Amino acid sequence: MPSPASLRKPVQGTNKPEAPLEEVKSQEVVKKIPSTQAPTPVAESTNTISIKSEMEAQRKQTSQPVGNLPREVVSLSDLKKFSRQYAHEVREAGKETFFHALIKRDPLLDDETITLTLDNQVQVEYIRPILQEYVNFLRQSLRNGFLEIKLDVIDNPTEVQKPVTGKDKFQAMARKNPNIHTLKNRFNLDIEY
Repeated sequence: MPSPASLRKPVQGTNKPEAPLEEVKSQEVVKKIPSTQAPTPVAESTNTISIKSEMEAQRKQTSQPVGNLPREVVSLSDLKKFSRQYAHEVREAGKETFFHALIKRDPLLDDETITLTLDNQVQVEYIRPILQEYVNFLRQSLRNGFLEIKLDVIDNPTEVQKPVTGKDKFQAMARKNPNIHTLKNRFNLDIEY
């Protein structure tokens, strides 16, 4: 079988041999016919990471079609119960800041919007990335897929504080009922705090 180099013939007027058959095929001009269809997008390389595609994938994972979501009426007592249950689960996972934010003040319920009142912006920034887990837990526990959570920062955090320690609890009860001091003194009680 002859080699491609021996198949080359000189072109008239030049001393250069003719290009091999394979090269001629690659030089053919293809006529493009104008199309009314939109051009198809070029597929992205699998080596790149797109933030937009990652966010869309995450949204698809967390969202369900609206027709499949349950929608039961949510009571404030059930919301408080499941909120405290989740707070204790979060505490066991080592997220103390989220635990204290959930325990300190009860959530407020307005139709299907739950409002968490936080002390400062630092808590908001800490809780925001892990808030979706809390929302999913409440949606599943309360059987209402349309619940939304709103975070509010209290203007004056010293105004509304629950007593945490034993000493604070005793002083709070004594402010409400001064007779507690009388009982403590009369029976010679030693309140541990």
